[in-house]
Amino acid sequence: MKAHLNRFDFGLLLLYGLSFLLIWEWLRPVKELTETGNIGVFIVFVFIALLLSLLGVRPFAGFCIKILYILYSVHSLYYQGSLLNFSWAGSFIKDLKANFGRIWNAQWTELDDVFRTLLFFTLLWIIAYLIQYWLITRKRIFVFFLMTLIFITVLDTFTPYDAYAAIIRTAIAGFLVMGMLTFYRLVEMENIKKSFIFTRKWMVPLAVMIALSSALGYAAPKAEPIWPDPVPFIKSFNSESGEGQAGIKRAGYGTDDSRLGGAFLGDDQVVFTTEIEEQHYWKVETKGIYTGKGWVADDERANTLDFSEGTVPPMLSFYDTVPSKKRTSTVHNVLDYSHIQYPHGVMNIETDDFYLYRLNQVTQKISSLKEFEDSAPDSYTVQYRSPSFQVEELQNSSEKEDENLSEIMLAYTQLPSNLPPTVKELALEVTEGKESWFDKAQAVEEYFRMNGFVYDQINAAMPGEDEDYVAQFLFETKRGYCDNFSTAMAVMLRTLDIPTRWVKGYTEGEYKETLKSGKMVYEVTNNNAHSWVEVYFPGVGWVPFEPTQGFSDNVTFEYEVESETSEETEEEQQVAAEAPVKPEVETPVEAAGTTTSGSMASWFQNLKTLLSLNMKNVIILGVLLGGILAIIFLTRKKWLPFYYVTLFKMRHKEEHFPKAYQVLLMQLQRHGLKRGKDQTLREYAKYVDQFFSSRDMGQLTAQYEQFLYRGQLKEGTWAEARPHWESLIKKAG
Repeated sequence: MKAHLNRFDFGLLLLYGLSFLLIWEWLRPVKELTETGNIGVFIVFVFIALLLSLLGVRPFAGFCIKILYILYSVHSLYYQGSLLNFSWAGSFIKDLKANFGRIWNAQWTELDDVFRTLLFFTLLWIIAYLIQYWLITRKRIFVFFLMTLIFITVLDTFTPYDAYAAIIRTAIAGFLVMGMLTFYRLVEMENIKKSFIFTRKWMVPLAVMIALSSALGYAAPKAEPIWPDPVPFIKSFNSESGEGQAGIKRAGYGTDDSRLGGAFLGDDQVVFTTEIEEQHYWKVETKGIYTGKGWVADDERANTLDFSEGTVPPMLSFYDTVPSKKRTSTVHNVLDYSHIQYPHGVMNIETDDFYLYRLNQVTQKISSLKEFEDSAPDSYTVQYRSPSFQVEELQNSSEKEDENLSEIMLAYTQLPSNLPPTVKELALEVTEGKESWFDKAQAVEEYFRMNGFVYDQINAAMPGEDEDYVAQFLFETKRGYCDNFSTAMAVMLRTLDIPTRWVKGYTEGEYKETLKSGKMVYEVTNNNAHSWVEVYFPGVGWVPFEPTQGFSDNVTFEYEVESETSEETEEEQQVAAEAPVKPEVETPVEAAGTTTSGSMASWFQNLKTLLSLNMKNVIILGVLLGGILAIIFLTRKKWLPFYYVTLFKMRHKEEHFPKAYQVLLMQLQRHGLKRGKDQTLREYAKYVDQFFSSRDMGQLTAQYEQFLYRGQLKEGTWAEARPHWESLIKKAG
């Protein structure tokens, strides 16, 4: 094959072009998943390397061209001045020496961007050489093709990179390359003269098969995954699930909040299910120190206390003077997190087995332990008090004395020294005319409901090194999700010396059903991970606030206090807690009893919307299918004979002979053997036999005329005629 490949031809050009596309699939995710910029520089380098190999440039000349391109690229990216005056060469050599020293000392993280770029160019150079080796010498590319598929599918599974289109592109390019290389290997082994007609007979069916299978695979309906998503399964073994800092993250609970910002992708993995009497948020932990980039816990004050079932957790939610009703909720864990999700006001935790609970008094995080090892109970029930905060008491609370106030003020009014003063100025402006802490908190909470703020999970910004997370959200983007809204509210209130803490956990989740007991079943997924704020009021305790657009924490504020409230008996409280109301579920229009015409109109409207949203894909698919159908139609003369032979092999009855004869007549017409208007079947049969130098058509026509004149065939006629029929129809292919 080397003689064939060394000659520049279209097939060789196509091989290198498809191989370039395979390498490109390795480079596409780099820009999205890393901080690498100017990715086009590397793509051009790969193109040049493959082009030099394609043109058969001598190795030394190719080496010089590649080195010059690398030096030009590095100079353009990192140095100033003219490339030809070499004023930058001294700095470049100095950087190389410094980086080799870091390698010698195993300081891998200290390598600078110049050296990293050189290493990346070297890696691409090696890949380009391997491609040439696999194409020309080995004539096999399956290993690289398989590695490419594995690479992009792993990225699609474990990173935010969407490889749906990449998998299709890679499959098409890879199978084309393997098919072409197989052809070239056969040509070499069998010593076959490679002509255009011979090549076309191999390449056209190959292209049609790949195009047809790709189109059918793309257009066909896809079954739901049989196996669950492996990412949440793997994360379930790690209590730090949901971790992530810069870049795009996946939804879910994580412990590292030191660097907030950036987009995140949804994750519908179920974390736990609940049986509840009324809707409420689920707390996991709180954070108290804002750094300007995110939240961290105050480790210096960290202290843990252990408690067991039947013991009130040693934490302050709100004081006993706050009116409340006793409630219970049950949690059924799906993921094995060794922490407890609990409602605000938790009083007791019950499980079927014996567990010890450990409270971090700084973060308010409750961990579950079995035999002094972290362990998640399969299910547990929490008893809690559902409060009704009295607005009048909250408004007057800032004037009250509180034994815990001085310590709480010290811990929960902290702010970084470099916080932009504009944040406090905005807080003063928003709360102008408000006297009490409660009125100020409500004013800040309401501020985010309007004023141009937008809830957005994808286009949330990541602050730069010199930017403050809250200031960027308040004055630049005004776009983000719960972390942006809750952090901004907490920081704004702290600038007013109002003690506030940042809370993490989950919303109530998605309603599923109501049980016979009256309890409602909810499903909580990673998508329900959420953050909000709690404000401390002297004499009252911690009160939740929800600044994020589109969310409600179902906290009750009573503006008028009835005298009977404090005298409500335990029995009355229990009665009030019974028969929880099933949430309203929006009924689809068609389910309400629409007419057939209305249903059809709705169906057409949905179809129109679907087509408009996917018009590009529809056009591409239509062109592809049209091209495939055109190829099938234009080549029908070649493949129809084989189809008919296969079809009539399964038909053994005599009545199939006339149908087979008519099919033969049509195929002969396609082959160019036209039957004249006044030409009899016998005359036409004689003409066909002369053309093919056979007697098959005459014998078939004689048997067919017997059928026409007598209306029936002797037994065994079709079995006798079949070999002659197959011989002729194959010749007409």
